[in-house]
Amino acid sequence: MLDIREIRENAEAIQARLATRGGDTQSLISEVLACDQRRRAIETEKQQLQAERKSSSKAIGALMGQGQTEEAETAKAAVKMIGEKIKILELEVDTVESRQNHLLMSIPNVPHAECPVGLTEDDNPEVRVWGEKPAIAEPLDHVQIAEKHGLIDFDAAAKISGSGFAVYRGSGARLERALISFLLDLQTEEHGYTEVNVPHIIRRYCMEGTGQLPKFEDDMYGLEDNAMFLAPTAEVPVTNLLRETLLAESELPIKMTAHTPCFRREAGSAGRDNKGIIRMHQFDKVELVQAVHPDDSLKVLEELTGHAEAVLQKLGLHYRTIELCTADVGFSATKTYDIEVWAPGQGKYLEVSSCSSFGDYQARRLRLRFKDADGKNRFCHTLNGSATALPRLYVALLEQNQNPDGSITIPEALVPYFGKTEIS
Repeated sequence: MLDIREIRENAEAIQARLATRGGDTQSLISEVLACDQRRRAIETEKQQLQAERKSSSKAIGALMGQGQTEEAETAKAAVKMIGEKIKILELEVDTVESRQNHLLMSIPNVPHAECPVGLTEDDNPEVRVWGEKPAIAEPLDHVQIAEKHGLIDFDAAAKISGSGFAVYRGSGARLERALISFLLDLQTEEHGYTEVNVPHIIRRYCMEGTGQLPKFEDDMYGLEDNAMFLAPTAEVPVTNLLRETLLAESELPIKMTAHTPCFRREAGSAGRDNKGIIRMHQFDKVELVQAVHPDDSLKVLEELTGHAEAVLQKLGLHYRTIELCTADVGFSATKTYDIEVWAPGQGKYLEVSSCSSFGDYQARRLRLRFKDADGKNRFCHTLNGSATALPRLYVALLEQNQNPDGSITIPEALVPYFGKTEIS
């Protein structure tokens, strides 16, 4: 969440920057300040009453010592009334604090000053392009390819779980397993991430810690009256491994990677392209998470994005990288790059990774801090990125590597994991 002190000191600048996101979340800043002003006024009044009660209590002792019993009883009654007023103020301050906290949790992160200003995804500038579109005269899409080779069984998945799910069979299942192992080995062996294996059911406060709640509750699969949730992304459990932690500066950066299934309702996604495995309720993903020194977060964002791009480069898949404009950047993010891989069968690019810096936004919610060289406790900066989401990587791999004879070439880097050079 945003720093209340920063809001007090720079309210107008924060409102102006939030306005570039579109919508009216900047109006919540005024409400937060009103709550903050009222809370501080109540606290001041409560402190004054507490001081008065303390002084009166001392006077009661003196009166009793002097035998002035009647005056002492009158003073006791006054002290009791002060206590009742304090109780009322404490209830009010709890209400105001709860409202202020809810407002702070509902305000998105402020886009970084370097984030391009824009109103729609059409305003996202292209940063770079790698490779070239493969020359395929009449490309099949991944559904046609999968059916031809018996890789994915959508009908079986529908019988078990409904639409938005898939059953991988034979070489199809082996290919997904090979990709997961390849992705994890790449990030741990070449880029220095520590692999972690985390639970897939997560407490509510962990979802709040990384910013999925309260904003995106309708997209999540909740359990036990939404006290627990199925993980929407490994970002949530992995980042929460660091919650309520005070690190030594020498421990930074912390770099972790994990493979998890991800579960999303995709509420409000009607009308989007849901063909095949492009948009799923359950899918696998390998995630990268870093906690870094605040001075390093933008530099690390470039590095982390490169770690995700390395996946596509080693697999020889044509892609482009774009930077998200202010209106398109995610709720908790301050700066984001999206990596989009080319899918010939779809005739378009598909987002396969989103790499973001969150500044100290998540760290404040998580109470994730480090002790700097001067002994001061400071909030870390957090980052994450998909490296990558399996379904769209799978789509691009099948569609970009299809051959005229119907076979699918397995990229050289993946052959040791898959065990064959092609699917035929």
